[in-house]
Amino acid sequence: MSDIILKAENISKQYRLGVVGTGTISHDLNRWWHRIRGKEDPFLKVGAVNDRSIKANSDYVWALKDINFEVKRGEVLGIIGKNGAGKSTLLKILSRVTIPTTGDIKTKGRIASLLEVGTGFHPELTGRENIYLNGAILGMTKAEIRAKEEEIIEFSGCQMYVDTPVKRYSSGMRVRLAFAVAAFLEPDILVIDEVLAVGDAEFQKKAIGKMQDISKGDGRTVLFVSHNMATVKSLCTRAVVLEHGETVFEGGTDAAVDYYLNHETTNTSAGKINLEDDDIGNEEVQLIEVTMTDQINRIRSTYLQSEPIEIGIVFLVKAELIGMRFNLSVKNSFGVVAFVTSSHELTKDSIVKGRHTLRMFIPAFLLNNMQYTLAINAGIPGRKSLIDSRDILTFVIESEYAGGSTYIEKWPGLVSPKLEWTLDE
Repeated sequence: MSDIILKAENISKQYRLGVVGTGTISHDLNRWWHRIRGKEDPFLKVGAVNDRSIKANSDYVWALKDINFEVKRGEVLGIIGKNGAGKSTLLKILSRVTIPTTGDIKTKGRIASLLEVGTGFHPELTGRENIYLNGAILGMTKAEIRAKEEEIIEFSGCQMYVDTPVKRYSSGMRVRLAFAVAAFLEPDILVIDEVLAVGDAEFQKKAIGKMQDISKGDGRTVLFVSHNMATVKSLCTRAVVLEHGETVFEGGTDAAVDYYLNHETTNTSAGKINLEDDDIGNEEVQLIEVTMTDQINRIRSTYLQSEPIEIGIVFLVKAELIGMRFNLSVKNSFGVVAFVTSSHELTKDSIVKGRHTLRMFIPAFLLNNMQYTLAINAGIPGRKSLIDSRDILTFVIESEYAGGSTYIEKWPGLVSPKLEWTLDE
């Protein structure tokens, strides 16, 4: 137990939908009457599940519900989940920005938080003055802050503007300075929300390296929220997956990322489309179904760069065909084609009447960190078109050592292949 630096016990947070406050005198009186009698708040017995995509059926919603976990000194805990899952609410509770409706937070030592762009900065004060202000809030003496001042300014890369009021900073500059302050003023627990996404690629790389130094070198604890699964995998020692305000998985980082990417509610529509009722084709051939699956045959729409993707194309041949081919193109959201591939060598000979399935494999470490669209057409070269080109599925590739480098952010280009290099002595 001596190694436990943070413990969350039965943390729940309830909000009222709509206007701020309870909204009615009757609700206020009801709560007051229960409180003076030592009874539980009656409105804690109601409340909708925190699912932003459905229509509310209650005036109250549980942003978080019965969250329990422990964090040891020196651990980097990742907190992942869809937008609206409750990640930022949890970090605000852990940082004492807001209080939980029920439950307790037990911590040892100082907590520094980087929750939103410019959090804790006074816009009228200069960058240098905000360094001292934040240090004082953390309980540091002026001498302690002065000893770290130059390191903070150099790491932030804001030397030119450090004596300029923060209100004139760009969002990226605010994040740079805020992270430098939070990291170098030596908190026992560093809480980082998705704000690093605002910074440029160079600063993100520096920040991730600094967080690794904080946890491994200095033995301090980091709580990290990110939608970049490769960053989570490279940085975190353990992870928690939140869904609709509840913990649905807690364990090793690889297992947590795998759960997040593969859980059915993460990929609601995705990875499969049934076209049997759409009558795509002509009197000779009809497209029936297209699927995207991983190595263990799970249908998905989000993949890490290290994962190969299997494309399955189910089609119906209504009369024998000779020389037919399917063409498959992968393009970005602007319609720029990354690559095109064809089944011609496989299907150029006779294909008999009946139902058939073509399979094509996109290798690991080929595509870049972005969203792609899969388009399909079919025809007999030089003779006729059988199926007009049609966008079928959309999928996302998450960064993971693009181009064979340990740099985990997006590289330039539509593709980012991991190619073989040799060095001649």
